Amino acid sequence: MRIGPYTLSNNLILAPMAGVTDQPFRQLCKDLGAGLAVSEMVSANPQLWGSRKTRRRLDHGGEREPRSVQIVGADPRMMADAARYNVDHGAQIIDINMGCPAKKVCSSLAGSALLRDEDLVGRILDAVVNAVPAPVTLKIRTGWDPAQRNGIAIARIAEQAGIQALAVHGRTRACGFSGSAEYDTIAAIKSAVTIPVIANGDIDTPEKALQVLHHTGADAIMIGRAAQGRPWLFRMMRHYLETGILPPEPTTAEKCSIFLGHLQRLYEFYGEHTGVLVARKHIAWYSKGQTGSSACQQAINRATTITEQLRQVEAFLDSAEENVAIAA
Repeated sequence: MRIGPYTLSNNLILAPMAGVTDQPFRQLCKDLGAGLAVSEMVSANPQLWGSRKTRRRLDHGGEREPRSVQIVGADPRMMADAARYNVDHGAQIIDINMGCPAKKVCSSLAGSALLRDEDLVGRILDAVVNAVPAPVTLKIRTGWDPAQRNGIAIARIAEQAGIQALAVHGRTRACGFSGSAEYDTIAAIKSAVTIPVIANGDIDTPEKALQVLHHTGADAIMIGRAAQGRPWLFRMMRHYLETGILPPEPTTAEKCSIFLGHLQRLYEFYGEHTGVLVARKHIAWYSKGQTGSSACQQAINRATTITEQLRQVEAFLDSAEENVAIAA
């Protein structure tokens, strides 16, 4: 799988997710087998570039190449400026967001709202591609709503503009995350263009990864929500796709090590106050489905220091190990 001058180590990609794919999580997923990890979206509004949140999103220190940064906006000139700004700050691939279904984004006519205006889509893509020497990729949905699935038309516009890879989430904007991903539409889009197509949506097991690749003919797959609390999923998928052998889940000890290592990365990146706050959602994802996780989460959410949060997490992990031993 190539994107411009970059050859990815495999065809497994971490999807851009607001509030999730920060530098610590991107690097963790790359360490565990992702061939590429795309950043949280960065606004094209220059008034926001000086905010602490945006500065963190531009921090690529120690991140394995290639570094892909997603930008979001609806004005061609501002999007071009944002692309240049992010390349100047370390981005090696620029990804354009035309897939986010969030009301906050769509209300500003950005994200998947752009799919309703094919002319504007073309002007944005032309502006960004011509603005930077870095390869530009695009993420879309299959259309605005089930009555307007224009993913093929958008894909052809993207190819003509010089977009070098296209990620497609197999739902319309109106569908949000409900229902099942429509892989037939992704297959039709793949058949309509020659640029690499990346399939996204509901891919949560190694078997499903292989099934979607075969069904759609896609060049790669993109994993989003399934990696939350299960970043080792990339390692399992990579092994299965390369060998045809389904690997076992990591041991409880391995999962705990990855979990605690992730927390340490968050604390180092954000500092104590913000690190503790950001860690809460990741702790909830890692502990989901475990006995006692609800009570654990309540205690963790009351913690305000790293020491207290880790104490609560380690107490939960000790309890989980005891439950596993009893069950065995």
